[in-house]
Parts: sequence; structure tokens; C-alpha cells
Amino acid sequence: MRKSFFKRFQLLIPILLSLTIVSCASRKGIKYFRDIPDSGAVKTLSEADFVVPKIQQSDILTIIIQTVDPTATQAINADNIPTAATGLSASSTQTTGSPQVPVAGYLVNKDGDVELPVIGKVHVEGLTTDEAREFIRTKSEKLLISPTVIVRYANFTVTVTGEVSKPSVYVIPNEKVTVLDALAMAGDLTIFGKRDNILLLRENLDGTRTAYRINLNKSNVLNQPYYYLHQNDYIYVEPNEAKQQVLTLRKLNFTVL
Repeated sequence: MRKSFFKRFQLLIPILLSLTIVSCASRKGIKYFRDIPDSGAVKTLSEADFVVPKIQQSDILTIIIQTVDPTATQAINADNIPTAATGLSASSTQTTGSPQVPVAGYLVNKDGDVELPVIGKVHVEGLTTDEAREFIRTKSEKLLISPTVIVRYANFTVTVTGEVSKPSVYVIPNEKVTVLDALAMAGDLTIFGKRDNILLLRENLDGTRTAYRINLNKSNVLNQPYYYLHQNDYIYVEPNEAKQQVLTLRKLNFTVL
């Protein structure tokens, strides 16, 4: 009896340890902005300046031109609508973005140009969407009467992976999105996510990448250059020590919660 009891108890030890690890991880180290006091005192926080993203090669743009005669711009606007056969427009290829969301629009080619019916080739690389809109409107005025132009990103995507509830590639509906917004879209960090050392990789216009380390324990995250995201930003949340310990216990073929 005693041998059987001790044998069962030995089997329970790793399970109890894993439960303790999960419990500790769920209570300790999951709070954001620890330098903000819990009291009711008001603390003013500064926020980073929003830098409008610049159009890059391989971006896909929604470009709509409206005039008093809708038929005059029908060919231009039609390429912003997914085709029935493929879910994509004839002038774009879905290379990024959520696989569930068809991407239509105008692909910025390797020369930084978009090719518009009627208007022709337009160089947009390095411009903001507002600057591109004005540039296209100026060119359109030579052929169209009082054109109104809309330019938006069709594939402004952010990748969030690692210890989050819903890792995925997210298509953002607007250009002004923050690190906190992206993490919220991904269902927030799990209890095993390392909150003080999140990695953000940013693609620069010259093809290089810049790496940032984000510490969500501190409120100065709000005024850092990475706070507002750029298209194609990649966020990775690495696992903490508790996750490593749980994985080690699982390798021992013990069931853990």
C-alpha cells in the first residue's frame, strides 16, 4: 500500500509543479505599465508623433477616381474590385495579407510605379497616400473634368506571432495603428508571453530592417518610434521561463493543464 501511495505521489509531483508554474505566471508579470500608480492620481503621458507611412514596392493601393461622368473612370475603378474567377483584380497579386481576405487594387511594382488605365504610369513610391492622391489628381486633370481621387492601402498588414491568443497576419483598415492595437487584434498576450522583451521588426524603404525591443511594463512605450506601426511590421512575443518549464514537463510525458 505504501509503495503504491508513494508511486502515485511521485507521479503527481510534476503535475503539481506545472500547476504552480501556470498559477505563478498568471499572477506575476502580466500587468502592463507597472510604473503607473494604482491610485486615483492622474498621470499625464506623452505620446509619440504619428509619422504617416510611405508607399513601398509591393504595396497594393486602392485608387478610385470620380468625375461628373462615371463612365469616364469605370476602367480605373474596376480594378479595385475582386474578380469573380480568382478573388483578385487583374492588376494585382496577393503576396501578403490575410489569406481569407482577397486583395484587389494596384500593385506598386519594382520601379515604384502603378499602371492606371487611361492615366498611365504613376510613380508613387516614397509618397504618403495624401501625396499620391494629389499627384494622381494633377495628372488626371489633363484628361478628366474635375476629378476627385481616393488613395488607400489595400494590404496594410501587420504580423503578430508567438505567445498571443490569435497569431496571424492582420489586414489593418487604416494607417494609424499602434502596437497595443495590434496585440489586441491578436487577442492579447497569453500568460506565457514575455511582456518586457517583445521583438518588432520593421522594413525600411532601402530594404533593410530595424529591430526594436518593447517593454510593456513601462509606460514610455507610448512615446517610442515603434509605437505607431508601419505596413509589414512583424511582432514576435517570445515565451517566458514558465512556458519553458511547462514544455520540459510535457517532454516527460506528464499531462499538464
